[in-house]
Amino acid sequence: MTESANTLASGAGLASLSTEEFISGIEAAAARFDAATYPQRELPAKDWAGLTGAGVLLPVLPVEYGGRHSHAEMCRVVEVLAERNLAVAVHTAIVTGLALRPVVLWAGEETKREVLPLFAGTVAPTAGFASTEPGCGSAMSGLATTFEEVAGGYRIRGRKHWQALSATASWWVVVAKRDNDGSREYGWFVVERGDGFRTSQRYEALGLKVIDYGVNEIDAVVRTHRRIDVGAGDLRSMVDIYLSGRALIGALACGFLRRVAREARAYADARRIGRSPLSAIGFVRYRLAAIDSAHTVCTALNHYVRTRLDLTSDLTPEFPSIQAVKIVATELMVSSANHYQQLTGGEGYRNGSPTNIAAQAFLDSRVFTIFDGTNDLLSQQLAQHCLDNAHGRSLSDFLAAWAPTAPAVPAHGLDLRFLDRELAQEHLVLAGRVIACTFAAARVLQWASETAADPDRAHRAAAFLKADVDRVRVEFDLLGHLDSGS
Repeated sequence: MTESANTLASGAGLASLSTEEFISGIEAAAARFDAATYPQRELPAKDWAGLTGAGVLLPVLPVEYGGRHSHAEMCRVVEVLAERNLAVAVHTAIVTGLALRPVVLWAGEETKREVLPLFAGTVAPTAGFASTEPGCGSAMSGLATTFEEVAGGYRIRGRKHWQALSATASWWVVVAKRDNDGSREYGWFVVERGDGFRTSQRYEALGLKVIDYGVNEIDAVVRTHRRIDVGAGDLRSMVDIYLSGRALIGALACGFLRRVAREARAYADARRIGRSPLSAIGFVRYRLAAIDSAHTVCTALNHYVRTRLDLTSDLTPEFPSIQAVKIVATELMVSSANHYQQLTGGEGYRNGSPTNIAAQAFLDSRVFTIFDGTNDLLSQQLAQHCLDNAHGRSLSDFLAAWAPTAPAVPAHGLDLRFLDRELAQEHLVLAGRVIACTFAAARVLQWASETAADPDRAHRAAAFLKADVDRVRVEFDLLGHLDSGS
């Protein structure tokens, strides 16, 4: 049998497995990427082949193109990988959630036939999503990359940066604009690197060393069928694309924090301070409880993403819920990594420590509150969304009645009346955090009810979320003092 035939046969075998058999194979493949031993470097092609050989890309691909087409499995793959190596999980989530998903959802059949079979094989390329530009940042309406019609297709010219897999991805979904007589049209295009996609500079990121970042120069010509039909009049489809990445953060955080919680407790139990373990110290117990509760909250958020959302369809209607997932999960990833590093002391500041992965956990998690939309921006957007839908009601009354947050208000005794005032921009950011925490508290209730989880575990997690709300209440008062100059 030829190598090509072997690849197809292997892929077909993976596609026919049960979910549990499939995930077991992912777990086995993930073991070699453990963050305690895997080098902090760009992911070599042979190692990516080890992951694609296990089928990490199959859940996003349609069955007719050799995939498994499973939202739940997309989440589980990312969760499994994140427990072993957060950066490797992000690498996979980018290829599936940001790059391949738009092709699967919106590309024409000719493009699908050309591109998707490449990613169904056991030795698959990588792909990325090129949107952010120098000088553009989160305000995507300011993008400068342009497209124009040429004979047989489109010419795309511009610069992009901070694309994950900037120098290594072979295929890209590129966003560009065209201005005509005062009107603007946006276009999404599937571009192969050889079409005219070049990396001119590499960035040195603090964490996530498995993933390469940089500046990309684009002067590409693609055939007509490589334009993705997602609507040209505005950037609403961009919202859906970003929402897929933010939703998968629920799975990333769940797997990552399971590892952090387990290892932080094991370290504290093993480390001796005199005759007693480190875990016998009162504030150490508090830090461990904070990590455990963060894991519980993100387990509940991941449960919500897996059981209530669908990454194989349009996510735009889920905008507020996904914003809340991203805000809470990423803040808890960073705070838990900080707790972990504090517990491990000097050893936690040492990359490659034989006793813990705290240094790398902190470096890898830190960026999540910044990338994919900074949490300050997303919090402001979430608060504004709720205000726009309150229709004259106070914000506290709206949250007490709004389905995503309503169960948490009486169950956890949340008094949100401090939000009922005129909200300037700085208040909107803080109000968005409150809304996100209230949403998360409701998800903890839902998860506990649907999984028969330990009630004490759920109660402790809700208590930490309530404390976060109370901290924002104090910050509101502090803003008032600052505004008055006192």
